Amino acid sequence: MEAILSRHFHDPDPADLRVYERAGGYAGLRRAITMDPADIIAEVEKSGLRGCGGAGFPTGLKWRLRGADAPAPRYLVCNLDETEPGSIKDRALLFGAPHHLIEGMLIAAHALGVRHAIFFVRGEYAAGARVLERALQGAWEAGLLRLPDGDLRLDIHLSLGRYICGEDSAILNAIEGKRPNPRKKPPHISQQGLWQQPTTVNNAESIAHLPGILAQGADWFRGLGVHGGAGSKLYSVCGPAQRPGVFELPMGTTAREILYEHAGGMRAGRNLRAILPGGSSTPFLLPEHLNTPMHFDAVAKVGSRLGTGGFIVMDDRQCPVDFLLATTRFFARESCGFCTPCREGLPYVRWLLERIEAGEGDTEEIAALHALGAQIAPNSFCALAPGALMPVLSGLHAFAEDFLDHVRQKRCPYRKVAA
Repeated sequence: MEAILSRHFHDPDPADLRVYERAGGYAGLRRAITMDPADIIAEVEKSGLRGCGGAGFPTGLKWRLRGADAPAPRYLVCNLDETEPGSIKDRALLFGAPHHLIEGMLIAAHALGVRHAIFFVRGEYAAGARVLERALQGAWEAGLLRLPDGDLRLDIHLSLGRYICGEDSAILNAIEGKRPNPRKKPPHISQQGLWQQPTTVNNAESIAHLPGILAQGADWFRGLGVHGGAGSKLYSVCGPAQRPGVFELPMGTTAREILYEHAGGMRAGRNLRAILPGGSSTPFLLPEHLNTPMHFDAVAKVGSRLGTGGFIVMDDRQCPVDFLLATTRFFARESCGFCTPCREGLPYVRWLLERIEAGEGDTEEIAALHALGAQIAPNSFCALAPGALMPVLSGLHAFAEDFLDHVRQKRCPYRKVAA
């Protein structure tokens, strides 16, 4: 497949407007500003584009459900707060495709009747924000921020951190300078979001796909996918693969092809044990799932989630309990503390995993992990705790013997015993 989003990833200066325009950049915007906003939304809906931040909700439908009669002012936020462990695709876009992001935001703003839009960028991506700022300056000087109904104000907001900021309502509290707790819904942010006005939040990759859809058409975009997928997708691979990185491939490319053809397979002497396919808050895929097409529906059918498309690879040298302990430590630390099941439950899960990994656990504590998973997830305020528990609950089933070996041997069997 011809590179689309990744076309400029290796340019000397991806923020160079002239290079982007010579490759067809801003053609999608030029077409969009001649169209009625409702027709743009219909085109995006027809394309099959789905949210690339994890949930996979259809982008065009999300826009249409907000309603054309939403009161002004309306706001648009591009979510570049990529703090999901194992996900690096949005970072690649920020550094390597800033004009894709800007053009996409201009198209979305015109479609949604927005005059103030914001890039919300992860704080650790400050260097990438400077690349985006240079690209934005060039677009402003070229007059590209002039939309039919007036100039678009397009700001860059650098996050102060925390994983919870990526939740679609917590991101709004962060922009407003408040503690970034998720908001109670309803009202949904499409009705009362930023400064209590109608707001749309889209992931960076979803935004970056818009220029191609508008320039080439919905049928072209849908035709890029394979095995039932629509469009192209940025998949990332980390862990003990030969060539970790970000790969733009047809949506629906199988897990086997992503790992063994594009990422080069496993490192010498390593065997695949499992994959978290969409970042660290998704259930495991096992070797028998390698022929699964990596699109939202197919991955859901085998009991996992595509999420961000960020593969975390685990080999046969890695202790699954220790692996799950690392992910749980992260989520327990990143809880906003708003609700009791998450604030108190995740540290308890972490403590149980620490005991089992140290060889101090028993079968009752393994049973307690199962019970906690059933209690914490449905009673939490937002999706952080349910996401944190997905790998734990799937790991308890997939690696049941490993958990029991820790209890039987009273130590981690993956650690060498001192002579």
